[in-house]
Formats: sequence, C-alpha cells, structure tokens
Amino acid sequence: MGREEQIVNERLRKLKELKELGINPYPAKFEKKQTVDECLNLKLGTSVKTAGRIMIKRGIGKIVFSNILDGTNKIQIVFQDKETPEKTIEFFKKYLDVGDIIGVGGKIFKTKTGEISILVKKVDLLTKSILPLPDKWHGLKDDEERLRKRYLDVIMNPEIRELVHKREIFWNSMRDFLKKRGFLEVETPVIENSAGGASATPFKTYHNALDIEVYLRISMGELWQKKLMVAGFEKTFEIGRQFRNEGMDIEHLQDYSQMEFYWSYANYLDGMNLVEEMYKKVAKDVLGSLKFKTHGHSIDLNKKWVSYDYEATIKKYTGIDIYKSDKKELELKLKELSVEYSPGDKWKLVDSLWKYCRKKISGPGFLVGQPVEVSPLAKRDVNDPRKVQQFQVIIAGSELGNGYSELNDPIDQEERFEKQMELKNAGDSEAQDHDKAFVEALKYGMPPTCGFGVSERFFSYLVNRPARECQIFPLMKPESSEKK
Repeated sequence: MGREEQIVNERLRKLKELKELGINPYPAKFEKKQTVDECLNLKLGTSVKTAGRIMIKRGIGKIVFSNILDGTNKIQIVFQDKETPEKTIEFFKKYLDVGDIIGVGGKIFKTKTGEISILVKKVDLLTKSILPLPDKWHGLKDDEERLRKRYLDVIMNPEIRELVHKREIFWNSMRDFLKKRGFLEVETPVIENSAGGASATPFKTYHNALDIEVYLRISMGELWQKKLMVAGFEKTFEIGRQFRNEGMDIEHLQDYSQMEFYWSYANYLDGMNLVEEMYKKVAKDVLGSLKFKTHGHSIDLNKKWVSYDYEATIKKYTGIDIYKSDKKELELKLKELSVEYSPGDKWKLVDSLWKYCRKKISGPGFLVGQPVEVSPLAKRDVNDPRKVQQFQVIIAGSELGNGYSELNDPIDQEERFEKQMELKNAGDSEAQDHDKAFVEALKYGMPPTCGFGVSERFFSYLVNRPARECQIFPLMKPESSEKK
C-alpha cells in the first residue's frame, strides 16, 4: 500500500468515526465574520470568527500551531494549554488534517516571536478533506498537472492566487477607463451565421432548432458593434470570450478574452492617443509601474511611443520591397531567414516577413501603413491608397492590440469581401466570409469610426507569463487522451 493510499484510508476512517459521533463533517453554513486578512489587521485582543483551509499542523509540547488559508491571506492559529479548552485541542489533534477546512473562534494575539495569530477558543470542522494536498516542495512540478489541477496550484502557490486577482484588475481597469470616457458596454452574439470581423479559422457547430450550421465568434462583435454605430450609438465596447480554431503557443489560445471598442467620428490617430493613455492606466493598475521586463525585453510605457511603418520596417530588416517583390522572392527570403510560414498568396507571405521583423522591436509604439490586402475592414489611406489607416500596438516584439479607421464605404467593403471569398474558395481557412447583411447595414450609412481590439495577450505580457498560464482554467486534453 502506497503512502497516499494510507493517508486516504486513515482520513476515511476519521470520517466514519466523526459521523458515528454525530458530527457532520460537511455542514451547510458557517457564520464567518472576518476574513483572514481582516484578522491580521485587527487590534490585539479582538474576538474573531473566521475560517480557512489548514495548511500546516504541528505541536510543540502543550502548544499546537497551525496555519489556515482563505481567499485573502494566511494566518497562524494557536491551541494553547489552559487558554484553549482541552476538548478543542484533543479534537483538533485527533480528527483534523492538513487540507481540512475549519471555522475558528478566538482572539487576536501576538506570539513570542512577534507573529500575529489567533488564540483558538473554538474550532468547527466545515469540510473534511480525503485526498492530501501536494507536498510543498515536491508536488505539482509538472506544468501539465499544475494547469489541469489549477485549484491545487492556487492553494499551494501564492503567486498564482495573485495572478487571478491581477487578471480581474486588468479587465476592470480597462472597463473603468472606457466608461469614464462615455463608452457604453454592450453584449453581442457569441454564435453567428458567418464568422466575421477578423481573419481566423472559426469553430463550427450546429444549431438544432434553426437547422443551420453556425460558428463561434472570432472577434468581439466587430460587425455587430459597427451595426450599433449605424444605429446611432457613438461609443461602445464589449469584453468577452472569443474562439479561434488555430495553433497554440505562448501567445495564442483558442478560447480567450478580448475587448473591442468602436468610436464614431474618430479616426485611427484618435484611437492611437486613446489607446496609449489606456495602456498606461492598465499597466499602472496591474503592476503599480509603467516599467517592466517581459519576454526578454525591458519596457517603459512612459517613453515616447514610436510609429513604425510596415513597408519601411520590413525593408530595414530584410531588404525586401513588399510592393515590388513577388511570391518567389518572398519565399526565398523567408527560407533564408528560417521563418516558418504557411503557403498562401503574396500578402500572407509578406505578413510572415513582418512578424519576423516585429520580434526585433521592443517598443512601445504603433505599427502603421499596412497594405490594404492584409486588412480588409480598414479605411484606405487617402495619401497612399495601397495602404490602410491601421495601427497595431507593438510591445516586446509582439502585437498587443489592433485598431483602424473603419471602412464605411459599402462598395469598397463588398469588393474586399469578394476578394476574401476568392481566397477562402482557394483553400485559405482564415479568409473572411462575405457578410452581406453587414454590407447592407453599411449602405444605410455608418459614420466615420475608429475601432480597436486587445486580447488577454496584453495581460500575459504585463505579468511575463505564457498566455495559457494566465488563464484561470485553460483548456487541457483529458488525461485519458494523453495516456493513449
């Protein structure tokens, strides 16, 4: 019999004995009056009633020490002879284990070593744990196991609990920023007839009641929010989940959170100014600083944000003139630079070349001057119709946000959708569908509009972790699938 099996059997024995004694090991309620964090900040001698999970249990002579952890902090609890009722001490010693959740009543005091603690007068068993927690030093070292059993990762690692809190701060900071500037938060459909608003491979499913094939959205309601601009709303945003059936790496996930805003009577230059201000606020709220290190780059968001021209940057780092080069020349250059790329038209190859160049740029700044072929929803640049009025946030060699002056010419939009459909019919799974309903909406008239989107990738760069680790419960293969 292994050690874990012995522990489980012993706990099951205690569980049975507790029930025989008439003690409910899983009561429905406990009147918790203070969080652990509140207990730590109370005056000495204050009576408290709190609860948490036992993390440590040890005895020294007639004194028993333990630590309990709740969602706010960890505190030491002390069972002391002549101060704690003898029956309470015996109950704790005999029936309670590391991992159990308990309620504690007592007074705040300071130990001889100066540690703020609770001198226990009463203890209640709230949840009897059966499986033992991982060993602090040897358990959950495997990344796959940590992510699959994230609840244990949170219990054992304070930095992961902090990450969960920072993630909330990240999105609330962005939400607060936009609402204070008059943006209306909206909700748009997650299931769509046509996967629009971005160039990506969608997840397909079937709607039984309507008897139609549908898609999980690949953008945060881009085409829907633009319809709201047509309807007369001037500032909207949405924060939610979107889905792309593509590869996984440290930056990319298939199921993740995104924010998109749309701002009537503004263009991409207005968007750049607003986004720079928003990113500085979010970074300050999450990190407490505008300086941080991430993915091998040292970043200072307080520096002047530089504009990087798409055409000029590619030429600087590769020598390629994107408007004069052909597919063969581009493929040769990509192979020479050892850049992996997917077969496609010339402009997909150009974009692969840009992504190679992007890794060399720390930022902060904005990529501008993208070719119209790589951005089918952006307005053309009046000074150079080959390009669009688009901006991408560049930080630490990555794109951490994308926006543009939205295309509101329905004829131009229809022509671009038709070109996208030609690519889709030729086998490009990421090409956009021809959304006729959206074109029809544009024909009623959409005002000049700036749109922008940022995903949780920005958060992962702020905290310098892979994207998957920044999700509370990332999607994992079932254990049985990995064992086959």
